[in-house]
Amino acid sequence: MEVCYQLPVLPLDRPVPKHVLSRRGAISFSSSSSLFGAPDPRQLSQRRGAISYDSSDQTALYIRMLDVRVRSQVGFEPERRSSHPYLCIDFRTLHTRLSCGSTSASSAPERRVHRLLSFQRYLHSSRLLRGVPQQIPLHILDEDYTGQARCMLEKVGTWNFDIFLFDRLTNGNSLVTLTFHLLNQYGLVELFQLDMVKLWRFLVMVQEDYHSDNPYHNAVHAADVTQAMYCYLREPMLAKSLTSYDILLGLVAAATHDLGHPGVNQPFLIKTDHYLATLYRNTSVLENHHWKSAVGLLRETGLFSHLPAEDSLNMERELGSLILATDISRQNEYLSRFRMHLDQENLCLSNASHRHFILQMALKCADICNPCRPWELSKQWSEKVTEEFFQQGDIEKKHKLEVSPLCDRETNTVGNIQIGFMTYVAEPLFAEWARFSDTRLSQTMLGHMGLNKASWGGLQQEQTSISEEAEPSTAGADTEDAAVAQMDGSRTAGGTSSKEIPQGNRES
Repeated sequence: MEVCYQLPVLPLDRPVPKHVLSRRGAISFSSSSSLFGAPDPRQLSQRRGAISYDSSDQTALYIRMLDVRVRSQVGFEPERRSSHPYLCIDFRTLHTRLSCGSTSASSAPERRVHRLLSFQRYLHSSRLLRGVPQQIPLHILDEDYTGQARCMLEKVGTWNFDIFLFDRLTNGNSLVTLTFHLLNQYGLVELFQLDMVKLWRFLVMVQEDYHSDNPYHNAVHAADVTQAMYCYLREPMLAKSLTSYDILLGLVAAATHDLGHPGVNQPFLIKTDHYLATLYRNTSVLENHHWKSAVGLLRETGLFSHLPAEDSLNMERELGSLILATDISRQNEYLSRFRMHLDQENLCLSNASHRHFILQMALKCADICNPCRPWELSKQWSEKVTEEFFQQGDIEKKHKLEVSPLCDRETNTVGNIQIGFMTYVAEPLFAEWARFSDTRLSQTMLGHMGLNKASWGGLQQEQTSISEEAEPSTAGADTEDAAVAQMDGSRTAGGTSSKEIPQGNRES
């Protein structure tokens, strides 16, 4: 038996019924049907939208679909947010109708709808949308991803996790897929009674609000930090002390810690009188922007709207405290406090404020853990962050601004930038983290960082040697040319046929 869906498209000249929602990404049901689910990650594109469905009224379907690109057969201009259009879908095939014994070839729109509903394939009743505990694990990957991507998620707690490969396997949706998996693995969806659709919508909005054209500060970096944060949360010192609330806060903070990053640093925003610098009074400009952007998406999606208002506000404040801790200009402040606690041995993880401080330090470590990854991964991240620095330097040169430190591609290399960063920023932080959590992971990170630093040093020496070899050969060529010119000059010194070229007329 085949299930078919048919529903007329709402005409544009008719008023939208009251039960049709206009907020993007919202989904409402007036029946117990659980047909609708979050979209297949493979179909994710650049926009989000809204679904409202009332099964008693076939004309009550208004769709701006949640990040699904399906060619519209309607042909009208969708609403736009920012510079990216919402994508409209013709869902004239979206109403339930049983077809007795008809298994004839399905139309293309019907196949698309089937793909659309794949995320909900494992949800057997609408009560699951409210996070009711279930007997089987929640699968978020369609059959196309049951291979390598699912296998990688089973090893998400390993330090050599290749986030670049995982991002390719999930078609650029590593942040959504990874974060959803971790929240569900910890049982946080059920424990906090999170609406499944709101959660998926929140994660999709977070992912798309990262700027994909940034070489470094993009959604893949956020996914990498989230995976590192998960590794730290599993460390014995934290695993036995952190509450479910702490874990939820830590994972959400990791996923949103660079939300909306413009790809330039704070000094650039200040010297260009950017509105963000004015708004946040030149203090932790980017981190405040990330925090407020995350709060905006939490409120827009209503992810925690079912919680008491005071609890929701506390979560927003503590989320901000974690994200603000990633301000690299306050590195010494946090490191000194961390070192003092370790020296005095007065960290008590039964104390909520001490647990929060450790979450801050864990997020700081996760944010700059790239030098501690295996060389194959660390090198890619180093090249990406350096390219983002250089792109800022190019912009500053173009607009006749003073080039920021480390941003001039003519005077800096990836190697010297990374060696300096490891020496003065990463090594002191991870040395103290190893004092706090002296585990195999901590020693692995320090070992990788030492090897990576040596590798960059070796590459620097090779480049220096090549440059030195090139300079003598160039100098030799210049000497030979000068000798030839001198011979030519002596040959024509007294001749009448020689021509003098006035100095002022020579072209450089």
